[in-house]
Amino acid sequence: MKYFGFFIVTLLLLSCNQQQDSLHIIQGEAFGTVYSIKYYDEGKSDIKAGVDAIVTKVNESVSTYLPDSDISKINRGDSTIVIDSIFREVYLLSEEVYRKSDGYFDPTIGVLRNAYGFGDEKALRKIDSTTLDSLMQFVGFDKVKLKQDGTIQKASPEIYFDFNAIAKGYGIDRIGAYLDEEGISNYLIELGGELLAKGIHLEKESPWKVGIEKVDSELGNRAYSVAIPLEDKAMASSGNYRKYRIDSVTGQKFVHTIDPTTGSALQSDVTSATVLAKTCAEADAYATTFMALGLEKSKLFLSTLPHIDAYLTYNDTEGKQQVFVSPGFQKLL
Repeated sequence: MKYFGFFIVTLLLLSCNQQQDSLHIIQGEAFGTVYSIKYYDEGKSDIKAGVDAIVTKVNESVSTYLPDSDISKINRGDSTIVIDSIFREVYLLSEEVYRKSDGYFDPTIGVLRNAYGFGDEKALRKIDSTTLDSLMQFVGFDKVKLKQDGTIQKASPEIYFDFNAIAKGYGIDRIGAYLDEEGISNYLIELGGELLAKGIHLEKESPWKVGIEKVDSELGNRAYSVAIPLEDKAMASSGNYRKYRIDSVTGQKFVHTIDPTTGSALQSDVTSATVLAKTCAEADAYATTFMALGLEKSKLFLSTLPHIDAYLTYNDTEGKQQVFVSPGFQKLL
């Protein structure tokens, strides 16, 4: 789970009762964090039960923190599980990003995340080159296969799926699809710092406004670098400035973004990645990918992705914080 937050510009609730009734706000818990949904609708103010039902279904399919979820059973070696539509869609999108990124996005890094202490198992006491070599044999999306009967085939039983870098974004997309089905056309979904917007802020007659958190922002006193309009788009971000672990023996710093091509959990020069995409699942996945790629490879990769834009913070050769903004993102600033 990523801990990079966004600021949602405070909504000005007008005193007119009719206008107040048109704006609905619901909140709840999901995927180990909290969500807030702001939407306009005169007749359907109670959608929380439907939203919570979606969260439950996504968890039952792809949450590694639930021992009875489909993904947990598959990770334990059960090859008889026929995956549902949620698992299938997450799997296929993961496969697409894995292929496009030359393996820098790879949900089979579960054994590495667990080894470094960022998964749902206890961290290994020592991680050296020998340990990494032994773990890397169980990493690689080319070592798994979705069979025609809907079951998953793994080259080794030890291969461990971890969809945490895409599942939260996918869950937000499912919530957005539910709102669409309910005839709600103006909404802003925020879940754990990831966002999906549709339509506009009706009182202001303008797109929803969101902000990007500074990498040196304190958890209890968050500050934001820029604000942009978000309309019919998703935005997700990843950063290592809060999610890391210091090895108690060596004192080495391990970050939660792991390079699947080497097994390294060392910080690249990219310190945060904020991504705009058509879907939150895509934004989620590509934000993690850019963190692993580093700046120069991310810039090259972005040039091949016409529907993806990014705001990347990075450290230059002198260790100073800098920003790279893709052309599409720059237009919104």
